[in-house]
Amino acid sequence: MSAPRRRRPTLVLKGVSKSYGAGEISVRALTDIELVVERGDFVAVMGSSGSGKSTLMNLIGCLDAPTEGRYLLEGIDVSRLDDVELAFIRNRKIGFVFQSYNLVPRTSALRNVELPLIYARVPKQERRERAEAALVAVGVGHRMQHVPAELSGGQQQRVAIARAIVTQPALILADEPTGNLDTAAGAEVMQIFSRLNAEGRTVVMITHEPEIASYAKRVIHLLDGRIDADRRTTPLTALPPLLVAGDVAKTETA
Repeated sequence: MSAPRRRRPTLVLKGVSKSYGAGEISVRALTDIELVVERGDFVAVMGSSGSGKSTLMNLIGCLDAPTEGRYLLEGIDVSRLDDVELAFIRNRKIGFVFQSYNLVPRTSALRNVELPLIYARVPKQERRERAEAALVAVGVGHRMQHVPAELSGGQQQRVAIARAIVTQPALILADEPTGNLDTAAGAEVMQIFSRLNAEGRTVVMITHEPEIASYAKRVIHLLDGRIDADRRTTPLTALPPLLVAGDVAKTETA
């Protein structure tokens, strides 16, 4: 009997370096990054200011390109794609969650979540159904007609997460997702990420907070543009370490 086929990793970075400027004013932000993130993993990337974590996030998110090395996202060598192809990858393969939510003002939560599907030319009825389902999944189904100004910070971040998952991306990429939230709202948001990961979604999160990193299955530390430490805290196939069943459902009517 043949051995079962190993699933392709979500992302692979091979000898990735990133420099800004040229000649004597060139600054090296990342150096020889070797990183594999398997499907279904939950990875926290930590580091002090200037460590290179924001640069790494931009490369993983296809918002920037490496100076050297290769980046494979679901087997696609994105380091060789042009701007149009990269925009397609960002829309279809990556769900972004930012610290500042990045919601469109004076636009309902439902419409905000529909936007990536509009860009993907998904039919109107299907995109509405998918957007509604995503909002219900993160516990704000009862707020879908409200604009961002009518939502709390925690609710706005939930809408942002719904927008990130509505395209069913290969990767959820979160940049300091609790940075603008109080402790309670931050914990609720991290439970959502934990549940999404328990459902099989791959999550890579940038954070400077050890308490937030403790929700991940694997913690990577950057120092001076290099991976200084890479520690797995929870097996890849196990549930996220701080997952609490029922948290999202309990806050649906909050």
